[in-house]
Amino acid sequence: MDEFLRKYQEFEREFECALARCCAEMNFQPKILADSMRYSLLLGGKRVRPVLFLGTLDSFGYDFRQEMNFALALECIHTYSLIHDDLPAMDNDDIRRGKASSHKAFGEANAILAGDALLSYAFDLLFDSCKKSLRHIEAAQEISRAAGAEGMIAGQSADLFYSGKSAGEKELEFIYRNKTGKLLVAPIVMAGILAGGETDKLRAFGEELGFLFQLTDDLLDVKGEQNTVGKTLGKDEKEDKLTCVKVYGLTGSENLAKECVEKCRLMLNDIKEMDSAFLKGITDFVLTRNS
Repeated sequence: MDEFLRKYQEFEREFECALARCCAEMNFQPKILADSMRYSLLLGGKRVRPVLFLGTLDSFGYDFRQEMNFALALECIHTYSLIHDDLPAMDNDDIRRGKASSHKAFGEANAILAGDALLSYAFDLLFDSCKKSLRHIEAAQEISRAAGAEGMIAGQSADLFYSGKSAGEKELEFIYRNKTGKLLVAPIVMAGILAGGETDKLRAFGEELGFLFQLTDDLLDVKGEQNTVGKTLGKDEKEDKLTCVKVYGLTGSENLAKECVEKCRLMLNDIKEMDSAFLKGITDFVLTRNS
């Protein structure tokens, strides 16, 4: 685990430096727009999606520093989704990563615009990289589909639709594999496309990892500590959200998470063209995370 943490921190450090440079160049007018974009981007977090992308590239022996625009685009899209997710019309959460949500810091209208701007900015970054090769275009298309009506947005819509309604495993899986899963599959598959890897096998692993991530997210809402998680807890039950705990119970959900880890490891053992140590480490990291 020490080697995994060392690598994770290396990718995270490289990404944070790139993000700081990117934010420093945001001189959009009026100033409140750039300020609100930077605010949410720099709130912190574990940077799981960009680290997953950089780490997968590195696992193929690919120089991950060459593709930092893709990592930045991933974080911009993820951050926009969090800004909008926190809005009163959505999850109505005043806290994000232990600080005021964007709509509490800048007002609801400015938060909406900051999210819109970050999504558009992500595609500016992607188009810059698409000039390099057809593989870069294919990788950009992967994230575009993952973020839209075939992925994250579909999952978010289903999450809202099934709140307070009678639903079960099938509906839960749809939410998990889209709302959270697609934006975790994308960085792995994007890296595989750029490195010339077996994208089908990487996609299968990413889908299982994404499912695990949302399982642990739902469990944290029940078992986590407010100061560590950095957002309001207990909201899922209060708002009658469709979660693993509602469908499988607490113990059943914990057992399912362990099964997901075993599936992830078996899938990685089947990918011979890469060093799977980092991705195995991130699987364990997701299972045991506390925020």
